[in-house]
Amino acid sequence: MDPAAEEARHLGLRFQRGFLAGRRLSAFPWAELEKKLKSSSDALLLLDILQKHESIATEPLDELYDVLADILNKEESTTCYKSYLLPTGDSVTLSETVAIISQGTTGLVTWDAALYLAEWAIENSAIFSNRTILELGSGIGLTGIAICKTCNPKAYVFSDYHHCVLEQLRENIHLNGFVLESETGNHTKMQSQNQRTEVMDLQGPKITAAELDWDSVTKEQLSQLQVDVVIAADVVYDPQITSSLISVLQQLSASKTAGKPPEIYIAFTVRNPDTYHLFQTELGKVGIGWQVVPTHTKNLFLYDLHSNITLLKLLAKTL
Repeated sequence: MDPAAEEARHLGLRFQRGFLAGRRLSAFPWAELEKKLKSSSDALLLLDILQKHESIATEPLDELYDVLADILNKEESTTCYKSYLLPTGDSVTLSETVAIISQGTTGLVTWDAALYLAEWAIENSAIFSNRTILELGSGIGLTGIAICKTCNPKAYVFSDYHHCVLEQLRENIHLNGFVLESETGNHTKMQSQNQRTEVMDLQGPKITAAELDWDSVTKEQLSQLQVDVVIAADVVYDPQITSSLISVLQQLSASKTAGKPPEIYIAFTVRNPDTYHLFQTELGKVGIGWQVVPTHTKNLFLYDLHSNITLLKLLAKTL
């Protein structure tokens, strides 16, 4: 493919990703499109963009207008559906709220650090392949679902504490064709409106969505999970919960699976340097070291690339 055609394909893909992820129209690369169209002698680029949008549904026009008519006759919803394309050709589709804070929590939207961590995991899938993963503060599930679809884990434990977040998390797990471990005896297929979806519980990982209170969970309870890898995204944002998070990380660092402590990776956006430094200081007090993990090479999802996102690998104290 010649450079011009490759550039046009890439621009078309950016429009497709933005549309599926529910990005604001102002976030689309209109200036680049205008420049490209002005310098192009044909309409192939515009045709490619239109085809990508049309490929989302088999009968886009009539059904789209029917749905739009229904929406206009209803009150404005506080939730929406967004899809995040994976390099496998699959996607992660999530039910999300349109407000940053909803029902007393920030856990009902997908944050940039979750997208960053998912990208890094996909590029480093060997870390997760055939292993048991625990995710702290899973939110509505973007990172974990992406890992389950692309990294072949043996088992995946989603966890959170807020009941509304857990409810939406379980909905999103089902929405992406997975069945929770507690349900595998009762379900082999899921019915959705006008569509039957084959679920992946037979060949996919064992999936659990657990309520996990950082203030009350015990070392014994965490040890019973027998996890190989622990991950978390955007859990370092509030100094008031830092001590609770450190306590859980300390207990996890002391637990062992097959004689080894789990690998622990924490991704977060550095919004307040003081909060970041407090987290590092508190890690040091309990004997947990850390190192910054080099950034991955491929940007798969749309988020603010200028965000100061850091990924740390925690280093347990050698006993």
